Amino acid sequence: MLYHPNLWYAVGEDKKMTLIEHAEHELDGKLNGEDGPDKWIAKNVIELIKVFSKQGHSGTSAPYCIQLFAHLASYKPLGPLTGEDDEWHMIDDNTWQNKRCSHVFKDRDHAYDIQGKVFRDPDGTTWTNIDSRVTITFPYDPVYIIVDRDENGNVIGADNEI
Repeated sequence: MLYHPNLWYAVGEDKKMTLIEHAEHELDGKLNGEDGPDKWIAKNVIELIKVFSKQGHSGTSAPYCIQLFAHLASYKPLGPLTGEDDEWHMIDDNTWQNKRCSHVFKDRDHAYDIQGKVFRDPDGTTWTNIDSRVTITFPYDPVYIIVDRDENGNVIGADNEI
C-alpha cells in the first residue's frame, strides 16, 4: 500500500478512503458526541489532519514529519542538552530551569531531572514524586527509568530505561 495522505487508499474492493475521511470515520463518536473535551480535541485533530494532508508528504517523509511533530509538540529537545549558560532560565536565587527541557533544573551544586524515574503500579498507573529526581551530567539526552512496584509499594524487577 502506498502511503500518501492526499491519495486514496484501498479499504476494500469497492470502497476507498482519504486520510481525512479515515480520521473523521475513526473519530465519529467523539465528533458527533456531547460537547466537551473529547469533541474539542477530535475537532483539533481533524484540523491537524487537514493541514498534514495538504502538505503532500510521501511514504518516506510522512512518518518523519509525524515523529518530529510529536516530539516538538511534546516539548522534547531534538538533541542532547548542553548545560551551557544560554540554556537556563533563573527561577530563583539558587535554581535554574532548562529552557529546552522543562523538567531539568540545576542549582549551585548539580543538575537534575525531576522526571528521571517514573513509578508504575500494578494497574499500569504511572506517577512521579520527589524520589523521581536524578542527578545528571552534560551532554544529557533526557531519558527516564520505569520503576515497577508491587501492590505493597515495593520495587520489583530491574529498572528499564526509556
